[in-house]
Amino acid sequence: MSERPGEAAVVGGTAGEDAVNTPRPGGSLAKKLVRIGFLLIALGFGGWAVTKQWDAVVAGFARLSWAALAGSLVAVVAALLGAMLTWRTLLADLGSPLPLRPAAKVFFVGQLGKYIPGAVWPVLAQMEMGRDLGVPRPRSAAVFFLMMPIQLATGLLVTLGTLGWDRYGWLLLFIPVLLVLLEPKVINALIAFGLRRLKREPLERPLTRRGMLTALGWALAGWTAYGVHLYFVAPQVGLVFAVGAFALSWCLGIMTFVVPAGAGVREVAMVAVLAPHLDSGAAIAVALSSRIVIIVGDLICAGLAGIAARRTSM
Repeated sequence: MSERPGEAAVVGGTAGEDAVNTPRPGGSLAKKLVRIGFLLIALGFGGWAVTKQWDAVVAGFARLSWAALAGSLVAVVAALLGAMLTWRTLLADLGSPLPLRPAAKVFFVGQLGKYIPGAVWPVLAQMEMGRDLGVPRPRSAAVFFLMMPIQLATGLLVTLGTLGWDRYGWLLLFIPVLLVLLEPKVINALIAFGLRRLKREPLERPLTRRGMLTALGWALAGWTAYGVHLYFVAPQVGLVFAVGAFALSWCLGIMTFVVPAGAGVREVAMVAVLAPHLDSGAAIAVALSSRIVIIVGDLICAGLAGIAARRTSM
């Protein structure tokens, strides 16, 4: 018999942890309907994000070759894989190692929730799906909220290293704060405080420095892939500049929690960053093309991860 996806999450744990992490059988019909509803709503908002800008998107895509779009999409998928591996590394370091396919399903399907207004949907989806694989909800939540400072810190460092210290040196003001927040001792203390306030049990395993460094490495690999994605649709700006331009625009976008997936903010920031190298029309086309390719990449990753995980469980 093949190993069930959730069994890897409980190997080596204590008896108490095993009792908490033991995967549960399939949920009730109501639970399944809620999940299907979440997926349909997320897909609907993702489609809406495309159609509401359809004319501008068509104009932007008309400037690109199919080869450039294909290369950009491949790079986006690689970048999303880097984000998933960052998340999976943190989850394993905190005590819930998941096999690759189930982990990909939880991460990529849950990430579709970012297209729904409000910042809570991705974490709620990942907590619920992760629970069926033996991951305690507080652990899923902790990893989700750890992703933001990791991506912000690495994104700002990439910006400084690629766009120039002279023009973007003001970003240094944020680096010390983010570095403190990335220190495992500080993170563990903050997580413990939050769980106490919520009257929840503390995490069984603290975050380690090795786990954090590995997660940072995957995050940096993701930024490189995102830069390649932008370079395919705007080769005239150069690869190094493309990496920094995307990192800066993404960091500004993620700070707008109430906007679905930073919609609009990232495009405005990207147009501003690209302005010295492209005319306004070309910059807008590049920003819109980048957005649509990322949306398609999100949908592809979620679909493929769901199919792969389903085949594994059969």
